[in-house]
Amino acid sequence: MKKLGKLSTAGLILILFVGLMVAVTVSVFIGAVQIPFDEVVKILVYKIFHIKMAGFDEIKATHVIIVWQLYAPRAIMGVIVGVSLALAGVVMQAMVQNPLADPYILGISSGASLGATFAFLVGAGSLSIAFLSNAGVAFWAFLGAMGASVAVFMLASFGSRMTTTKLILSGTIIASVCGAFSNLIVYLAPSDSGIRSLTFWLMGALAQEGFDNLYLPGIILIICLVFFFTQLRTLNTMLMGDETATTLGVNLATMRKVYIMLNAVLIAVIVCNCGLIGFVGLIIPHIARALVGTNHWKLMPVACLAGGLFLVVADIFARSLTTSEIPIGIITAIVGTPVFAYIMIKKAYGFGGGD
Repeated sequence: MKKLGKLSTAGLILILFVGLMVAVTVSVFIGAVQIPFDEVVKILVYKIFHIKMAGFDEIKATHVIIVWQLYAPRAIMGVIVGVSLALAGVVMQAMVQNPLADPYILGISSGASLGATFAFLVGAGSLSIAFLSNAGVAFWAFLGAMGASVAVFMLASFGSRMTTTKLILSGTIIASVCGAFSNLIVYLAPSDSGIRSLTFWLMGALAQEGFDNLYLPGIILIICLVFFFTQLRTLNTMLMGDETATTLGVNLATMRKVYIMLNAVLIAVIVCNCGLIGFVGLIIPHIARALVGTNHWKLMPVACLAGGLFLVVADIFARSLTTSEIPIGIITAIVGTPVFAYIMIKKAYGFGGGD
């Protein structure tokens, strides 16, 4: 596939941005409760601009709450999660020089699953009240994700310098251990309702109530975006291999530590709020790389916008395909699997060492 030129890349970024704004707008109008189009517009205008359009006072209070406290935060969360997963995917694939790497390669998903399993099925909610003001499942999922990441980091650093191979193998080891303990807890758990709740969480969901839950993941995402957009040259250098990067003056040991911890925090926050949403961080960097090449100056903005757009659209389908909501992780897997297979078969792009 022919890579896009400089002007075309700018045009692609504009198209993706406009598409993302359109998708967010459409998302606000879709949900279990059917609210007339004009009412949604009036509610948004009033909440954003504090302007009461004609007929606003006749809108039901429940409709105002649903649109502003449920639909709008959900659409914004979709953008945050999609951009976060795509960003982490791009960084991880460059850092470990492996196109099969995804944001969960450090054992984050397995650690979060173990924490959430503990919270759902062993009554960790009551414990977390004493420790962290009723943080509940989110706290234990975050704790598990960070704990797994630290374990991977320590295991990969043990004995000699950290390498990409040791990172991947360490992630596999920790994921297996966490998965085994999660299965043990589920096997011993007496609560069927807890298992159903856990299953839905593991499949991923963007449902949010109010804007309060958006602040932490939004702030963490902004910090990571600002930082990684200052690291584009280093990410390009990493693709050339460890020896070349070291020769060019990149301190790989230090940079990998920083990248690992930032990615771990970013994805752990996303996982503890929305559960496990797969394939976004894996396929979106591939698609972006096929369009604009491996140069991170082009790849990063395209991948981030495409990730946000993909997840918002996937959430729209998750809410509209059936009368009951489908976990968004199922939608991303259904779409992501054939897309990824097609990309791998076509081999339409290189991974490193070029534009």
